[in-house]
Amino acid sequence: MSLSDSNEATASEETPLLDDDVRKHEEVYKRFRPSQKRVIVALISLAGLIPLFVSGTFIPSIPQIAKDLNTTGTNSIAVSLSILANAFGSLWWATYSSYYGRKPIYLTSIAIEAVGSLGVALSRNVPQLLVCRVLQAFGASSGLSVGIGVIGDIYKLEERGTASGIFFGAVLLGAALAPFVGGTTAHYYSWRGMQFGLCGFAIFCWILTLLVQPETSQPGARGIDKAREAGKKDGWVWLNPLKSLALLRSPNVLFLAMEGAFVLLTDYALIVPIAFTIGKRYGIHNESLLGALCIPLGIGNAIGAPLTGRISDWMVVKWRKRRGGIWVPEDRLRAALPGAAVMVPCSVLFSGLVTQCFRGVVIAVCVAFILPAIDTFGVAITNGVVAVIAWIGFG
Repeated sequence: MSLSDSNEATASEETPLLDDDVRKHEEVYKRFRPSQKRVIVALISLAGLIPLFVSGTFIPSIPQIAKDLNTTGTNSIAVSLSILANAFGSLWWATYSSYYGRKPIYLTSIAIEAVGSLGVALSRNVPQLLVCRVLQAFGASSGLSVGIGVIGDIYKLEERGTASGIFFGAVLLGAALAPFVGGTTAHYYSWRGMQFGLCGFAIFCWILTLLVQPETSQPGARGIDKAREAGKKDGWVWLNPLKSLALLRSPNVLFLAMEGAFVLLTDYALIVPIAFTIGKRYGIHNESLLGALCIPLGIGNAIGAPLTGRISDWMVVKWRKRRGGIWVPEDRLRAALPGAAVMVPCSVLFSGLVTQCFRGVVIAVCVAFILPAIDTFGVAITNGVVAVIAWIGFG
C-alpha cells in the first residue's frame, strides 16, 4: 500500500460506518480464508527477511572483505550506499506496487536482488562491490515496504497491528540470526559464500512467490485497473516515487518518520561498528562471535514487535469505542511510549558505558556501598562478602 493509498484508506476509516458500509468493508477482507492469510504472511515474511539478511550478514564480514579487497575496514561506504539504496527502493517499489500490484513487484525486485547478490559474490574490487551492493539493496528493499502494504490489503483496521507485529517479529528474528549466519560463514568458509547463499535464497523466494502467493491488491484499487477502465492500453507508466514525501508536510507524519529513523539509528550505532568497538575492546576477531553479539538486539526486536502490535490493536479498539466509532491513527502510538521514552535511549546509553568502562563502573558502584556496609555490618562481614564475590569471579 503506497502512502497515498493509506491516506485514502484513513479518510474512510476515521468515520463511523453505516450498516451497508460495514458489510462491504468486511467483505473486502474476507476474500482470503484465515489459513490463506497465514500463508501469505509467511511468504511476505520470507521476502521481508531478505533486506535484513543483506545488511546483517554483511556487517560482521567487513574486516574480511577489507582484507580481501585491500581496502580499509573503517570505510563503511558500502553500508551507507546500501542504506540509501534501500530507502529509495522502498519508495520506488511501494509506489509501483500500488499501480501494478504486489505480486509483479515482488517478482521483479527479488530477481534484481538475486542478480545483485551474485555480483557482490563475484566482485574483485571496491567499485564492483559498491555497484553490486546498491543493486542488491535496491532489489531487496521491497520486502518491508510492499510487505506492510499486503498486510493492509488482507487485514481490517483492528487486526493490522497484530498481523504487522507477527510480520515484523518474524522478519526481526531473521535480523537476529543474520549477523551470526554471515559471520559464521565468513569465518569458516568465505564472505563470498554468504553472498552466493543470499542469491540462492532470493531464487527460492522468487519461486515461492510465483507459484504460491496470490495478488492481494483490493479489487479495482490498482492504478492499472483504473487505467483499463478508462480505456487505456497496458504498458509501462512512469510514476514519481518521491511524490509521497509530500506527506512529510504534515507535522504528525514528519515527527513519526523522524522518530522511526532515530530509533533505527540506535540499532545501526550498535551493530555496524561492532567489530571495532566490542570486538576490538575484548579482542574478538572471530566473525562468527561478532555476529553472535548481534543476536540479543534482534531477539529483543522479535519479541517486542508482536507484543506492541497486539497492544496497538487493543489501543485502537479501546479509544475508537470511547469516541463512538471514530478512529484516530495516533492512538496506536500509545503502545510505543514506554519503549521510545525509556528502553531505546537507555539501552544504547548503557551499552556504550559498559563497553568503554565496564570495570570502572562496577568498581565505582561497589565502592559507593563499601563504607555504608562497614558502618552497618562491620568490617568482617563486609570483607567476607567481598571475598565471596572474588570466589565467584574465580569460578
